[in-house]
Amino acid sequence: SDEFRKFNTYLRDYDNNKLCRIASGASDYDYNWTRTLMKRIGNKMSAISVHYYTVKDWDHKGKATAFTPEEYYLTLEKCLDVDNVVREHCAIMDETDPEKKIALMVDEWGTWWDEEPGTIPGHLFQQNSMRDAMVAAMCLNIFNGHTSRLKMANIAQVVNVLQSMILTDGPKMILTPTYHVFRMYNVHQNATFVPTEYKAGEIVSANGRIMSDLSISTSSKDGKFHVSIANPSLDKAQKITLNFDELKPSSVSGEILKSKKITDHNEFDKAPAVAPVAFNGYKLAKGTITVEVPAASVIVLEIR
Repeated sequence: SDEFRKFNTYLRDYDNNKLCRIASGASDYDYNWTRTLMKRIGNKMSAISVHYYTVKDWDHKGKATAFTPEEYYLTLEKCLDVDNVVREHCAIMDETDPEKKIALMVDEWGTWWDEEPGTIPGHLFQQNSMRDAMVAAMCLNIFNGHTSRLKMANIAQVVNVLQSMILTDGPKMILTPTYHVFRMYNVHQNATFVPTEYKAGEIVSANGRIMSDLSISTSSKDGKFHVSIANPSLDKAQKITLNFDELKPSSVSGEILKSKKITDHNEFDKAPAVAPVAFNGYKLAKGTITVEVPAASVIVLEIR
């Protein structure tokens, strides 16, 4: 806080350019950090950053493509806890900034596994499986629900480091499962968040943590609704019915991302093991849409 106030004294707005002053914020559950920033800096800042990585054990992060179902569900447990973390930081900010003039920015998030063998130490090159795609989908669904305060959320990073969109090897390039989630979800960008209520079942992790077995987010833009659905269960398909308060759907289209195994990933010089395809597992009748959601899949629907 002291460093921010010191340097902020010399940072000026010139002409019509307005600086966005972001305070270096907390990691994960350090709520006292946010409370102190709000108390000591207050309206002198534009935003506070928060980092949140889906890591269960920093000493033993685990392999990116070799993991058990138990490890997969423990990953989801950590992933879903970002909702509680964002809620708590937002609640602290609400105490002194109820008008939400100061933004929250989760400017580093994503999975973090052991580096791939044979890669440059310290460069954090890791593979990217369908598990990472599920983490991306569920995190983005969560972030969509906090847009009244959360104004930016940046995965770390884009190319060849941590949960990347793209992996390269010289002139070769592959698109990761996470890339496909981001490309499918870009329909939510600059759209209007639509609150969605739904009932879901439960998944119990090895730690006894109870988690929802369904994740949904909805937005509206240009006369269309987009519904993103993630089913993290490895063995349970879902059948859901979408009802709209006012909209009378006339057409539906969509894409689905899934693979044979949750450990599947895309490799150089091989046909993609994980890539989206057109989705037709829905039925439109009498103003409702019934959707068959396979296990371990991510779906985005466009509804007109």
